[in-house]
Amino acid sequence: MLPTIRHLLTLIRFSHTLFALPFALLAMLMAGRKLRLVFAKGIVYPDPSKDWHDYDSALPYWSALWNDFGYFMIQWEEVYGVLLCMVFARSTAMAFNRIADRKIDAENPRTAARHLPAGVLSLPQVSVFALLSATGFIASTLLFLPNWLPAALSVPVILWLCGYSYAKRFTSLAQFWLGAALGLSPVAAWIAIRGQAVMADPWDLLPAAILGAAVLTWVAGFDTLYACQDYEHDKSAGLRSVPTALGVPGALRLAAVLHALTVVLLALVPLAFPPFGMIYWGGVVAIALLLVYEHRLVRPDDLSRVNLAFFHVNAVVSLGLLVIGTVDLLV
Repeated sequence: MLPTIRHLLTLIRFSHTLFALPFALLAMLMAGRKLRLVFAKGIVYPDPSKDWHDYDSALPYWSALWNDFGYFMIQWEEVYGVLLCMVFARSTAMAFNRIADRKIDAENPRTAARHLPAGVLSLPQVSVFALLSATGFIASTLLFLPNWLPAALSVPVILWLCGYSYAKRFTSLAQFWLGAALGLSPVAAWIAIRGQAVMADPWDLLPAAILGAAVLTWVAGFDTLYACQDYEHDKSAGLRSVPTALGVPGALRLAAVLHALTVVLLALVPLAFPPFGMIYWGGVVAIALLLVYEHRLVRPDDLSRVNLAFFHVNAVVSLGLLVIGTVDLLV
């Protein structure tokens, strides 16, 4: 049993949850930060003796003046819910991807040693794991009740995540599909915490939507770099991707544009979420420098350092923004 569990964790690359999870946690903290709403009549909300969520659906986002020394209004059940949903959702998507791509992986020298092509795990084992993970994801959304939006959106989200596994078969925008899948994480976390407010005023979702767009362009950019390794195989196998459509040099240029757009979008977040200040801005500058470094590691004639750029630099980007954003909200 223990070897099987270990193989399943390496199958889904559990450690790579760090790519999307920090953005979901940051959005959760942003959504849960206490608001002090000041109206012209001089009434200040929320009343310290009442739950902030009592006012959530009634008070429009545009009327808010943020308290510089606010704190987080998040229930522990919501924290557990975000963590469990992220882990189960990614486990479902990765397991399903390995099932859908098992024949393609077997034909690609770079991926032939993966668990299913190599026979380390069987198709029934991975299928059961994917089904259990999907069930766990849907069940975890119930932790947010009486906010019913996460449960109502759980199945469409899972279908979108699993749909990425087939994208390379019919569209060259597969990397953007993956970016959109991971970009859902901050949006979903915000809805999980502030579902009533979002329903009352859709503009309440704006900060998370901008952050989600930044995640989309960031992921699409670094996955384009990663896909350059499979250019020759994908071209011969008739699979579609940004590199097969543009060639490796063109794909690298597009990835650079996408990452420049990521920095712009991250810089726009404070316009929709005023509590972020100079600490957050410093983090955006640091991320911009990291992305420049990432692109200096990869050249059309030398893809040997793609894994360094893909795994190490991007883990620092996501974790670093979470730490910097959290510190900025606390000080």
